[in-house]
Amino acid sequence: MSESAHETGGTGPSHRSVEAGVAVAAGILGAITVIGSLRVGIGWGDEGPKAGFFPFYIGLIIVFSSVVNLVQLFAAANNNAVFASWGQIHKVLSVVVPTAIYVAIIPYSGIYVASALLIGLFMIWLGKYRAIVAVPTAIAVPIFFFVTFERWFLVPLPKGPLEKLLGF
Repeated sequence: MSESAHETGGTGPSHRSVEAGVAVAAGILGAITVIGSLRVGIGWGDEGPKAGFFPFYIGLIIVFSSVVNLVQLFAAANNNAVFASWGQIHKVLSVVVPTAIYVAIIPYSGIYVASALLIGLFMIWLGKYRAIVAVPTAIAVPIFFFVTFERWFLVPLPKGPLEKLLGF
């Protein structure tokens, strides 16, 4: 979609609705921060500030900023600009969803197996590489990072059942 078509219309969520959604989501996270801070204490003790002191004020700033954004959003004229076309959103989600799944499976498969799967998937699906190129790369990159982090820098990364089976 051309840039001018993107600004003047088309199909997709409106710029206003996306901004409102982000402001509400940020406000909710700020409110959760404030509530959690109140539970652990926001006062000043003999040893200094309590655990919730600084998060409480940061949460308040986030809530206040979200309210200001919402007020400004609804005070401004609505020009019906499209935030992004559904095709553009689909492209973003084609990266975000597999990455979120990758993060979710790391505790169960370990970072090396999950990384090999993600690299192979991205190379074949999004990069359109042939399996003869993607599979060796998907195996070599986690091995490189294993040697770099685990052996050279002595930084242990999350391991799954396969690494434990192999004795790593």
